Amino acid sequence: MTHVFIVGSKGIPAQYGGFETFVENLTAGKQSKDLMYHVSCMNNDEKHFEHNDADCFNVRVPLPGAPGRIFHVGLVLNQVEEWAKQHPQEKVIVCILGCRIGPLLIPHAKKLHKLGAKVYCNPDGLEWKRSKWSAPAKAFLRYCEKCLVENSDLAICDSVNIEKYIKDTYGSRVKDTTFIAYGAYTDRSQCDEEKLNEWYTQFNVNRGDYYLIVGRFVPENNYETMITEFMRSKTEKDLIIITNVEHNKFYEQLREKTGFEKDKRIKFVGTVYDQDLLKKIREEAYGYLHGHEVGGTNPSLLEALASTRLNLLLGVGFNKEVGEDSALYWSKDSGNLAALLEQADALDADTITLLDKRSTDRVRDAYSWEKIVGEYEKTFLEG
Repeated sequence: MTHVFIVGSKGIPAQYGGFETFVENLTAGKQSKDLMYHVSCMNNDEKHFEHNDADCFNVRVPLPGAPGRIFHVGLVLNQVEEWAKQHPQEKVIVCILGCRIGPLLIPHAKKLHKLGAKVYCNPDGLEWKRSKWSAPAKAFLRYCEKCLVENSDLAICDSVNIEKYIKDTYGSRVKDTTFIAYGAYTDRSQCDEEKLNEWYTQFNVNRGDYYLIVGRFVPENNYETMITEFMRSKTEKDLIIITNVEHNKFYEQLREKTGFEKDKRIKFVGTVYDQDLLKKIREEAYGYLHGHEVGGTNPSLLEALASTRLNLLLGVGFNKEVGEDSALYWSKDSGNLAALLEQADALDADTITLLDKRSTDRVRDAYSWEKIVGEYEKTFLEG
């Protein structure tokens, strides 16, 4: 039996978040009887429970905010080390998600290696590039990334571009890397029409007559460019933005800078936590706009490619790697996206159907959860 301890997510059952959804699907889709998953969860009620046939264990978060998450991972690793001491005959892999453990990993990696355990990591995207961080915070996060990848036996990257970045940046200081993507489902939504129509009525949205954006409301997802270019375009369709902007300073800054509230086509509609309804809203959109440029394989992009017929993506390496020839691409140059929106409006039905088939096939062939789970299990079992 190979025991895989998954460390660094908030835990399962997943409520939101990329890492949490990944762990949920990895454990729910387990294929091999030779694997046992142990999943650390953030909860002050320290107890073990079972979910998806995985041993889940709560570990308290000792402090609020980012420092608490860092020290939480340290507390988790203490428990993993104790378990490994008590089970010296078992094969142990510790899979750390994200970089924030930082320099605390150095002593823990030494202890785990002495106990015969392997340390794997998923460095995630380029967290240190996010605009929300100050210069000192960015420097610290980049140092955390360095500590993570240089003290792991294997860096599992969910993007070819991220793997290339890790290799180019750290060279021989990284023991090994591999590429395993994130996953998505291509099945159609089972949301009933009444629920969808209620949502449409609530926000005055017409089926098939809107472009859609779904994602975190942060500057590096290029909301300013997408909104400015949409306002510049002559499209008569709406722009529906599903995101949480409550108490968000960026929202007020963007409103003052762009004046989007004067454009009746632009509608911020809050969040949609009903995943079946969200999928149906994606399926019935005319097109999807994706402006993410920091990170690896983005879950919302995969969901869009699997569900929405027409996808307009920011033309950076991460997005082109995923979308290939199944999407249209735009740049941040003034007027570029506005022109693309007008071209998209003029596409004939056959072209849209072709792009829809390509994007769905792309997700089914390269990003299905069954495929991703199989690749992870092969990596864990080979050790």
